[in-house]
Amino acid sequence: MTTQATNRAPRRVPLSRERVLEAAIKLADQGGLGSLSMRKLGQEFGVEAMALYYHFANKDEVIDGIVDIVFSEIELPTDGVDWKTAMRQRAISMRDVLLRHRWAIDLMESRRGAGPANLRHHDAVIGNLRAAGFDSTMVARAYLLLDAYIYGFALTKINLPFDASEEVAEVAQGMLQRFPVNEYPNLVAYIAEHLKPGYDYGDDFEYGLDLILDGLEKARATA
Repeated sequence: MTTQATNRAPRRVPLSRERVLEAAIKLADQGGLGSLSMRKLGQEFGVEAMALYYHFANKDEVIDGIVDIVFSEIELPTDGVDWKTAMRQRAISMRDVLLRHRWAIDLMESRRGAGPANLRHHDAVIGNLRAAGFDSTMVARAYLLLDAYIYGFALTKINLPFDASEEVAEVAQGMLQRFPVNEYPNLVAYIAEHLKPGYDYGDDFEYGLDLILDGLEKARATA
């Protein structure tokens, strides 16, 4: 009896939407959205792609699901704090999440099959701004301005030809080597004065964010 039990194959954990989405977001994080396919997902579980269609109608539904997971990781505006603090916390959290899931930026606001976390996120942001006294027009403008900055900053950082671990000045100077020495004097001065060892483009995110929040506060006060 013991021998039979030992030789028995381990039970396969049943597939579920949650397990499939967990594997899908892992594939996307590792190789980008182009690396995600129903066939590769099936291989993660040792099954044919057709087995996944019991849980998802198509690949688009899988993408909707992992985008919703990304939204669920963003910190919602906190109750009991002023709107600027809440929006600041949310913006920093959103930036960090987007840098963690680099494939997601182009998809965050483009999905027609929005999930509950997506809708909850938008509802919470709008609710926080309305509670702070923003009218509908100012809510729309504030939301647009903040998200344009967050998405734009994250996208720029992802596409920079260097990271914080490199000597940024050396990378920048290398780009200029094929041009005459005095061709771009302002750029050369900027590199020498600003791109010093330890410089990280990401460090300036909160500076720009606070400028936007201060500007929105002034607009709210005068509306």
